[in-house]
Amino acid sequence: MMFSHLEPYAGDPILSLNEAFQADPRPDKVNLSIGIYFDDAGRIPVLDCVRDAEAQMLVANAPKPYLPMEGSAAMRAEVQKLLFGADSAALRDGRIATLQTVGSSGGLKVGADFLKRWLPGSGVWVSDPSWDNHRAMFEGAGVAVHPYPYYDAATGGLRFDAMCETLRSLPPKSVVLLHACCHNPTGVDLSREQWQALVAIVRERELLPYLDIAYQGYGDGITEDAYAIRLFADAGQSFFVANSFSKSMSVYGERAGALSVVCASAAEADLVLGQMKATVRRNYSSPAIHAAGIVGRVLGDPALRQAWEADVAAMRERILAMRQRLHAVLGQRLPGRDFGYFLTQRGMFSYTGLSPAQVDRLRDEFGVYLVRSGRMCVAGLNSGNVERTAEAMAAVLA
Repeated sequence: MMFSHLEPYAGDPILSLNEAFQADPRPDKVNLSIGIYFDDAGRIPVLDCVRDAEAQMLVANAPKPYLPMEGSAAMRAEVQKLLFGADSAALRDGRIATLQTVGSSGGLKVGADFLKRWLPGSGVWVSDPSWDNHRAMFEGAGVAVHPYPYYDAATGGLRFDAMCETLRSLPPKSVVLLHACCHNPTGVDLSREQWQALVAIVRERELLPYLDIAYQGYGDGITEDAYAIRLFADAGQSFFVANSFSKSMSVYGERAGALSVVCASAAEADLVLGQMKATVRRNYSSPAIHAAGIVGRVLGDPALRQAWEADVAAMRERILAMRQRLHAVLGQRLPGRDFGYFLTQRGMFSYTGLSPAQVDRLRDEFGVYLVRSGRMCVAGLNSGNVERTAEAMAAVLA
């Protein structure tokens, strides 16, 4: 009876919903719950650039030793250029400490443990709403987590004034978690002008931004989606960035991610990298060599890089086409309603405005699966299901 006192785990709500979808026998069911990109045939694509990178690795037939705690040097260098730009002053001055991590989730956890150890008095503020695991990661590290205003349910947009008001009230060294692009779960992003205003507040209040970029390329473009990261770096701000290649390279199970910290000096970056390595050693010890090989080759080989950028553009354009078709059909079925937020929200996700009861109806009556918050993964739509999904949504909204 050693473990009889344990509380049962209720399961992750999104993963549990995905399991329910898999068990649903209806042939025309639609999965818009889990954050995975599917192509127009409803399949997870294998990108040619990834396949070619893996072929190169097989030909090399190299041994597979443990990577260093900080990961592959080649992958880390390419990640820095991708996020900050090859001509970044912070990169040139050696002020960026970067780890290869076990997905961006691993990066978030390493960062949370690091902050608990070295900035123990700092709380973390996350957007309302945010990805559920953001709160869980930091609370699991023993860090206090608080919300700041973000999503405006009345407009499907951003409560930017209220957000700024809250951030201006935070104590110095407070950590502010920000979605660099394609906000999960709402799809509502800051404009460039709003990012610029935010940088001023962060500097004035001596806050520590923690940017998460899991969907680079799904918003406006690979370089364009790194705007906030480069803005903070150019402003001389110290901050964290966790990034992922799960979506952009369609390598979910490889757990390919990184964590970067921009520091005030190269000497400070060396200290940060050393203590992040110590944090990794106490956790998973070292990251995956296969993930490093894929990312390093795709980003570092000019031909593979060009092919990858074309693939990401095609994925982004398909998601946008699904948004436009969903908007058009809903507008036809419910002409008195404004569905413009489907076009202004960006990336894989949208907040539909559906209530939990309406989401339940969608699932039970029409076999369309959404998270009960009303979050929809637009990448689950395709030319074969988008109109039926729109008609089902119109039925529960009527």
